[in-house]
Amino acid sequence: MAYNIYICGIGGQGIIKTSIVIGETAIKEDYNVVMSEIHGMSQRGGVVSTELKIGDDKSPIIQDGTADILLAFEPVEALRALEKTNRHTVCVVNTAPIYPSTINQQDLDYPDIDEILEELTSKMDVVYSMDANKIATRAGHPLSMNMAMLGGACAVESFPLEINDIKDTMKENLPPKSIDVNYEAFKMGYESCKK
Repeated sequence: MAYNIYICGIGGQGIIKTSIVIGETAIKEDYNVVMSEIHGMSQRGGVVSTELKIGDDKSPIIQDGTADILLAFEPVEALRALEKTNRHTVCVVNTAPIYPSTINQQDLDYPDIDEILEELTSKMDVVYSMDANKIATRAGHPLSMNMAMLGGACAVESFPLEINDIKDTMKENLPPKSIDVNYEAFKMGYESCKK
């Protein structure tokens, strides 16, 4: 049995780094882990997603309807990922939108955040929402947003990894001068989702 983690967002948000921290932590804790990543054109705000399975599974691809957790770094990308979820999937979503250039060029409206959250909660029983961008800025640097999201994931009761091990892996994978800020963002993200 595997714990299925689907992470999605826009290039440049730190999705791959977050996946590496999760994957390396799982290995340290003697779990099997497989991972798949899809890179969009990150320099143009392309879509990025990763799929991780922690436990006994050989395929890195998460079958539709089987994600245990959806970690959405961008609200609209959470909607695009709904096929991976089911009623019992736990969603942690960043409410800070990234407006694609196509919306600006075509004079289209970005969906209302409350409507996005309503759609998510109609599909999943547990949805945690936070403005991870604001949390990261308050923690000391906007680029720590991904660690705020990881903190939110760690607050989910079913999340299989130990916080101290996650923090050790963060220290090994992030620039030394950014560790304190990233730890603070992680802590604030955790606290925003902990019940």
